[in-house]
Amino acid sequence: MTLTRSELKRQLLEQARKRPATRAPSNSPAPDTSAALAHAGSVPERFTRFDAHPGYQQLIMLRQGAEQLGLKDPFFKVHDGMAGATSVIEGRECLNFASYNYLGYSGDPRVIEAACTAAAHYGTSVSASRVVSGERALHRELEGALACTYGVEDAVVFVSGHATNVSTLGYLLGPKDLILHDEYIHNSAMVGAQLSGAKRMSFAHNDLASLDDLLTRHRLQFERVLIVVEGLYSMDGDIPDLPALIALKKRHQTWLMVDEAHSFGVMGQRGLGLREHFDIAASDVDIWMGTMSKTLSGCGGYIAGCTPLVETLRYFAPGFLYSVGMPAQVAAPSLKVLELMGQEPQRVEHLHAISRYFLERAQALGMDTGHSIGAAVVPVIVGSSPRAAHLSHALYEQGINVQPILYPAVPEKSARLRFFLSCEHTQAQIDQTLDTLAALMAEAS
Repeated sequence: MTLTRSELKRQLLEQARKRPATRAPSNSPAPDTSAALAHAGSVPERFTRFDAHPGYQQLIMLRQGAEQLGLKDPFFKVHDGMAGATSVIEGRECLNFASYNYLGYSGDPRVIEAACTAAAHYGTSVSASRVVSGERALHRELEGALACTYGVEDAVVFVSGHATNVSTLGYLLGPKDLILHDEYIHNSAMVGAQLSGAKRMSFAHNDLASLDDLLTRHRLQFERVLIVVEGLYSMDGDIPDLPALIALKKRHQTWLMVDEAHSFGVMGQRGLGLREHFDIAASDVDIWMGTMSKTLSGCGGYIAGCTPLVETLRYFAPGFLYSVGMPAQVAAPSLKVLELMGQEPQRVEHLHAISRYFLERAQALGMDTGHSIGAAVVPVIVGSSPRAAHLSHALYEQGINVQPILYPAVPEKSARLRFFLSCEHTQAQIDQTLDTLAALMAEAS
């Protein structure tokens, strides 16, 4: 029997909603499984094969369904060279809206020189955890520069941005504590919260009345309570009300953590993040987190705050203590970018201008940009995963690279194309992209 496109789409969505069963908390199999295994006297083959794993089976089904719908896999495109406002992909130069290179420093000759100089002096690996024998002067220089930039006492850098959140939350909180997070918080914070063993509750996106209600009802049932939000949400391009969050955390006596993975280098007149945007004291936020793979053109993550916080993480956080130290050629570019940002505020100014231009032009063309404020991240919501995938491929065929965001990463009706802007983009490139997209959307409607 041949399925219609609508029937196939419905079947795909139903399959995507299915998840592998949650693993039993004990070391033994779930009761029904253990009883079946004991009765059979042997282990079924499906429990010994990776190609029988539910996740792989789901992937195969989705690929087959996409093929029947005529959709191309939009992921894992191979870039050749540096990715900025343009990128060479599979031998062809494209306009590029899928890069976090917000201020264009990844590929800057001065940043590349800093990396090469560091590698020549220190080698390509520090070859040990920092606490053992992997400490290098560059590590402390970078941490000092980050602390100075934020106006706090100290900072510590991790080799992975994802591991920064996992290890920080996983270590600082425990079973007697509570973590409250925005429902759109990044996976790394979710995993860290789960690792901690703390009670975890989410509140509706940017809904501080909901957060206040949760705190009123639950704060006194726990010892430490941490609120976790992002400085700029990478799916929607919107920001939290930081002054109101600070007022809430003070009234309810909690900690507040802001993940600035996307907001540092973007928000504020000089790109110094959410605290500059709202003109608040850095000490009003207990934990500043960020990544160095975006504006800072390196890799890894950091925590900035008071000395007791940073020292605790430096000596006890597993993701720092038991991990090799950051390679010098990775630390040096981020240190150089921090220096250059102070000298070149025009990059942030142009990023703001081109982001606003993209947002206003898209809205003028009738596109749904959701709640984006027009700061480096602008979604165009198209309403279904197949449509988003089709538009992404059609744009790529015309030399424009933008990634689709599909269900279940977002609700199906919120499937979108997600545009990341750079200070290197021009108005002409924006016009070309949006005019092309508008024409494609009109054809598909």
